Amino acid sequence: METHTFFLHLAIILISARIFAEIAARLNAPSVIGELFAGVVIGPSLFGWVEPSEAIKLLAEIGIILLLFKVGLETDIKRLADAGKKSTFIAFAGFGLPLVLGFSVSYCLFSLPLLEALFIGGTLTATSIGITVRVLKDLNLSSSHEGNVVLGAAVLDDIMGVMLLALLYEFSIGGGINWLNAGKVLLFIASFFILAPVLAKLMSLIIKRFDVISEISGLIPTMIVSLVLLFAWLAHTIGAPELLGGFAAGLALSRRFFLPFGASLGADIQFTKDIRRQMHPIISLFTPIFFVLIGLSLNLQEIDWSSGYIWGLSLALFAIAVISKMIGVLFIDETWSSRWLIGMAMIPRGEVGLIFAELGRLSGIFNNEIHAGLIIVIILTTILPPFSIKWLQKNYGSSFHQ
Repeated sequence: METHTFFLHLAIILISARIFAEIAARLNAPSVIGELFAGVVIGPSLFGWVEPSEAIKLLAEIGIILLLFKVGLETDIKRLADAGKKSTFIAFAGFGLPLVLGFSVSYCLFSLPLLEALFIGGTLTATSIGITVRVLKDLNLSSSHEGNVVLGAAVLDDIMGVMLLALLYEFSIGGGINWLNAGKVLLFIASFFILAPVLAKLMSLIIKRFDVISEISGLIPTMIVSLVLLFAWLAHTIGAPELLGGFAAGLALSRRFFLPFGASLGADIQFTKDIRRQMHPIISLFTPIFFVLIGLSLNLQEIDWSSGYIWGLSLALFAIAVISKMIGVLFIDETWSSRWLIGMAMIPRGEVGLIFAELGRLSGIFNNEIHAGLIIVIILTTILPPFSIKWLQKNYGSSFHQ
């Protein structure tokens, strides 16, 4: 691709992402849906203005790594301890049931290959912390009892989801399921999560020290991006997805991180806030490229929409995506209105589900039809819960525990 053409395509991606994200926000829908739709509009599905070049894919990969850094940075593990057994139970139920049901239906009912069915089940395990936090905050429920239970469960859900993603990544690049290699990868990942916080905390102390004496502005974002990219390289070196490095870096620098050795190094909440504030423009620049790329990778014109297979699979997976997140809340000691609120807040897949789906496509696990079906499910599970939660707040808000 010519350099000037790349500049034009990048400008179209960024402008269209912003316009459609703004439209989505004004319609009270998550902005990520608008960015994905922007890719559909400017891509082969509609106007065909932009084709995903290698340079754009590289920028999108940086975007996904920074996105996982943001997820890790916003992860408050203390919520898990505060919420206790309820969050843990909901998290394990909300992780295990979608995985088992999604895999079983895909493998047994729709006769999909083993690895493809595992990827589908993995995609359905995700819960989007970002979207859940935003909805609860809009309704002043983020500090409520229900909010603490939801966010505690979502934290554990994300950690297990990223671990599962690393495992599925190993299967995809290894050409199939190899439990010996998978065990090695999990051992490496466990070691990585123990050692990474130490390295990240020590580097953050150095960054903080030099930021005070630096004569030039911009030290924090420059060094934090360097840290995230270094961790991405380390993750790849041990055989895990690069995005795991971004997640680990964000998790280690989060406000209240207390995995082994993390607490001993201390936590500077103000410094974490400075990181979040100064990294926000960079993350906001790169992450929309990733979501637009997902829309660009879809060619809806090539899909046989008259086929009952694509609709049957999408509807089955959507039902599983909703029901499997709701089952766990039926067994906790809460009022029915609180159970419904907690269950609905766990449903949005959002950016985390899109990461699973895109990795499956890039690995050659998903064909165009399966990928499109999963995108439909992710969109529905991302758009519908916020409206349902707002309806619950309007009609049963007085029964929630503030």
